[in-house]
Amino acid sequence: MSTNKKDNDVKSNLEKEALEYHKKGRPGKLEITPTTPLISSHDLSLAYSPGVATPCLEIEKKPETIYDYTSKGNIVAVISNGSAVLGLGNIGAAASKPVMEGKAVLFKKFADIDGIDLEVDTEDTEKFINTVSLLEPSFGGINLEDIKAPDCFIIEQRLRETMKIPVFHDDQHGTAIVTAAGIINALHLTNRKIENTKFVCNGAGAASIACVELLKALGAKNNNIILVDRDGVLYKGRQSNMNQWKSGHTVDTNARTLEDALINSDVFLGLSVPGAVTKKMIKSMAEKPIIFAMANPIPEIMPEEVKSIRSDVIIATGRSDYPNQVNNVLGFPYIFRGALDVRATTINEEMKIAAANAIAELAREDVPDEVNAAYHGVQLHYGNDYIIPAPFDPRLISSVSAAVAKAAMESGVAKKPINNLDAYKRELEGRTNPIASILEPIKARVKGKKLKVVFAEGEEEKTIRAALSFYNSGFGIPILIGRENRVKETMEKVNLEGLNELVIHNASLSKKNKQYIDNLYNILHRHGHMRRDCQKLVNQDRNVFAASMVSSGDADAMITGITRPFGRCFNDITKVISSKENKSFVSMSMLVSKERTVFIGDVNIHDKPNAEELANIANNIADTVKNLGYKPRVAIISYSNFGSFSRPSSLILKEAIDILNERKVDFEFDGEMTPDIALDYDLIKENYPFCRLSGPANVLIMPDLRSARISYKLLQKLGRGSMLGPLMIGGEKPFQIVQMGSSVSDIVNSASIAAYNSLYSK
Repeated sequence: MSTNKKDNDVKSNLEKEALEYHKKGRPGKLEITPTTPLISSHDLSLAYSPGVATPCLEIEKKPETIYDYTSKGNIVAVISNGSAVLGLGNIGAAASKPVMEGKAVLFKKFADIDGIDLEVDTEDTEKFINTVSLLEPSFGGINLEDIKAPDCFIIEQRLRETMKIPVFHDDQHGTAIVTAAGIINALHLTNRKIENTKFVCNGAGAASIACVELLKALGAKNNNIILVDRDGVLYKGRQSNMNQWKSGHTVDTNARTLEDALINSDVFLGLSVPGAVTKKMIKSMAEKPIIFAMANPIPEIMPEEVKSIRSDVIIATGRSDYPNQVNNVLGFPYIFRGALDVRATTINEEMKIAAANAIAELAREDVPDEVNAAYHGVQLHYGNDYIIPAPFDPRLISSVSAAVAKAAMESGVAKKPINNLDAYKRELEGRTNPIASILEPIKARVKGKKLKVVFAEGEEEKTIRAALSFYNSGFGIPILIGRENRVKETMEKVNLEGLNELVIHNASLSKKNKQYIDNLYNILHRHGHMRRDCQKLVNQDRNVFAASMVSSGDADAMITGITRPFGRCFNDITKVISSKENKSFVSMSMLVSKERTVFIGDVNIHDKPNAEELANIANNIADTVKNLGYKPRVAIISYSNFGSFSRPSSLILKEAIDILNERKVDFEFDGEMTPDIALDYDLIKENYPFCRLSGPANVLIMPDLRSARISYKLLQKLGRGSMLGPLMIGGEKPFQIVQMGSSVSDIVNSASIAAYNSLYSK
């Protein structure tokens, strides 16, 4: 089979899949869902007539309250006439709708912005401008898309002048921002200063001109940037095929062709057509050339062609199957997120520069495991093949949006300034990751406290990366346990800035060994352990040593688990750290979604708990839930409801309820009940009005380990939320055991929780 036939087959299969993807189920890619309940006549009276009149009248009196009573502040209109759809050309408004729907999906997916696609069926610029300008009351921002040049220049400029909300032509500025971010890092890696760098840009359309203008705003010199269009170099004095936008970027040069211009140039920007660049042209460029060949789907020159003649090159394309993809999704969702959140009246140059710098800076940081997993486990590191963050990097929303919001405030276009940017960043993380919203107050509480957290598996790459992230985030002082030479060898592989700041403790060489051995021997001497056994444990078992540090007050908390099963870690640690008086160790998981947070226990320790143990589990989890800022409503879970199906196992649950009654605990509890009843307050009120819960249960105490693990594993796979944990509670001193294979972010989260718990154990 020929290569062309293979390519055609792949294309044919992709086309079939794409049509099926858009057609199956409910056609298209978008739907509208309500954000408030509409399940009763009372709800209807509030959502519509007569209640809706009240916010209407309030907005009439105070127009700015439209942001308080409607969704305007979180809606962006994605607007096109389909006159220049990427790779497809002028296909018209109707045919462009799948693209615009897709753009709206990206807004929601990456920045929690509600995008509404609007296809305007006209190529008359005046009609288009009038139509869009009249929509200002409906939207918080306007994203212009796929409009041909020079119409796009005229449309954007006029709309920005007349509208008091952000107007952004993504084909121009989104491309420019992401390109600039990549250029910043490419210049950094090749030791170049932007003011001395020689650029050649092939293409003089909307995106090309926007790229050039942003590079100049970043410091590039006008005479160092040569633009080339289909008629050749834009030189001073050229008359043919010129317009006002091209004229602003002409230069004094003897070069007349792309080949002439590329001689000794540092950077090539391609926003033109496939095959525009030859190997000969690439050879003529300066040392360590930077090539951004961004024509789609086929670039100006393929990366493999470039690398066949130049080994010192940095190359980026618009394709996802090569490193360094210049993808607008790195920019526009987060730019609008920041602009909307401060109610910016426009998206200005300062905000674009801030976005470009934020994207560039993020690429230099350690890449989360979740991102590596999306790229088939390839470990991504800052360097020639990674100058732009991956689109699935979850940190983009907090990094870029916050930078844009800050720039809007500093440049005076923000109508709703944000006082605490750190809190805003944490809020941003929670928009797309419900776990982040749970952890936000925890991380805020430990930040700056300089709590010492021991990372027991200090020789592991994930542990080192997690410790560095923990330290850089200001959550505390990490202590790595391991042999110095092995830890440093792994640090060299990790190759991240700031690793020298991390503290390393070698268990066998510690000055505290004798103290730790004595303490352990005092605990274990009546449990069959000789002193030499204790000595061996302290010197050779990192979990025991780490637990000894915490137990003796030399550290505040510890984290472990990525290299050993839970049972072994738990047994090692609990040789040193005991449970709190009158309490027991408990392991709980949290299901977090936008709708609710549910705590489940015990998921790791108690196999078949008796009534007393069930009561203790309920107690421990309820106390933890209160510390996390929730009001616990505890349900003892069973296969029956309040004795409806009595069996010996359900009698144990009744006894647990009796024990909690006797203890006169300070939290709501009831049972036994089935989970469907426990989680549905309407069903509780309808069928069991005597139930003492004031709302749906948010703490589920499972009758045994089997039920608990099956439940939380099913929820983990099938639930609409995210699962956090299992988390350890009930110890005299705090420790957390992550699951084997946990990501770096999982380790950081658990370490933060361990640090947080230490504040309540003192």
